[in-house]
Amino acid sequence: MEIEGKKVLVFGSGISGEAASRLLLQKGAEVVLYDGNDSLDADKILGEITWEEGQKARVVLGRLSEQQEDEMLDGLSLVVMSPGVPTDLPVVEKMRAKGIPVWGEIELAYVFGKGQVLAITGTNGKTTTTALLGEIMKNCKESVFVVGNIGTPYTEVALRTEEESVVVAEVSSFQLETIHTFRPKVSAILNITPDHLNRHHTMEAYIGAKEDIARNQTEEDFCVLNYEDDVLRAFGEKTGAEVLYFSSAHKLEKGVYLDGTKIICDIDRPIEICDVSELKILGTHNHENVMAAVAMAYAFGVPVEIIRSTLREFQGVEHRIEFVAEKNGVAYYNDSKGTNPDAAIKGIRAMNRPTVLIGGGYDKDSDYDEWIEAFDGKVKKLVLLGATREKIAETAERHGFRDIVLADSFEEAFAQCVEAAQPGDAVLLSPACASWGMFKNYEERGDKFKELVNRL
Repeated sequence: MEIEGKKVLVFGSGISGEAASRLLLQKGAEVVLYDGNDSLDADKILGEITWEEGQKARVVLGRLSEQQEDEMLDGLSLVVMSPGVPTDLPVVEKMRAKGIPVWGEIELAYVFGKGQVLAITGTNGKTTTTALLGEIMKNCKESVFVVGNIGTPYTEVALRTEEESVVVAEVSSFQLETIHTFRPKVSAILNITPDHLNRHHTMEAYIGAKEDIARNQTEEDFCVLNYEDDVLRAFGEKTGAEVLYFSSAHKLEKGVYLDGTKIICDIDRPIEICDVSELKILGTHNHENVMAAVAMAYAFGVPVEIIRSTLREFQGVEHRIEFVAEKNGVAYYNDSKGTNPDAAIKGIRAMNRPTVLIGGGYDKDSDYDEWIEAFDGKVKKLVLLGATREKIAETAERHGFRDIVLADSFEEAFAQCVEAAQPGDAVLLSPACASWGMFKNYEERGDKFKELVNRL
């Protein structure tokens, strides 16, 4: 698509909106960056996105009248949505009715980028799998970019990619709602459990968004799927790509599976990759993440020795069941990335000692029954905070768990944990909720936890 001299609207600021704006300006577009939050600093945003004299960019903030909306949409050639902006807003419907193409930031980067893409989605495990696959590819290829939800927007690096580059991308359901031509060479869907239903409204819509990662793939491409997920096993029957499964519970005729404690890759012939005791990351969920990365790397043609040596060195991801320190005989674990019940269940299952648990936060319309059931005698005290604290407390009491404390601040919650934990116990931050309202993101929440631990 030729966009030089064309008026393009970037809807939503934040790091991906700003990165998309910079890419568009570099391609000569006339950029309007709009954000409904009028408390943002327009001059600061403008300073972030423009760096050359004569570039055409303007920033519009706050709620718009019907007339202002129409003026902003007048003459638009393209709209680029930031992932945090819902795609069913009336103004977005108006754009579509006018025939204005509505792209996501991932689509924009893909259209202007070069090289091959390896893309990963799923409810849980995306960041660990993306980080691991990124390390494998860096040990194999010269030009590798690890992008997406993992931290660096794809649009930030797209114009630096070459034909021989490999882009390893963590892609969310929000980003997949607005793809059109995006086609990874190898895709993976790790698992699907209820999440973000306040955005997608139905489970069917959420599943559809995840499955869109393979929408444009053909039999020349690969799609890696979790054999233990019924939804994904069914999807494997209908996707156009060549399907490779991974499994933690079944020996597969073709795919990557766990045989006792050994990870076996059987795609062309059976190859033992490693024993799970050689890995530095814990838990069955992480073994599944490893198997997904192995399948993707092998399908892409990475030599087995590079895969094997990278797995043995990989330390895991910050904020995901991250050991922080042992203080006074108590082990502290930061699992701030446990932002939904299913992710937080994995955090509890990885604990091997009595655990004092910090939970609660922003309400994403989740149910907490299975999370509470997963306590299974391991959790000795539950300290709750945030908008969901009463809802979680009621759920816990319904399941017979009553050792609950409600805290008004993160610092108070942490102090309650320190008081309750005995030598030999663990304190686990694994909230089962998003951090919004109290923190900017789960990283800030995890960093605060680590700061408090290290002060002890």
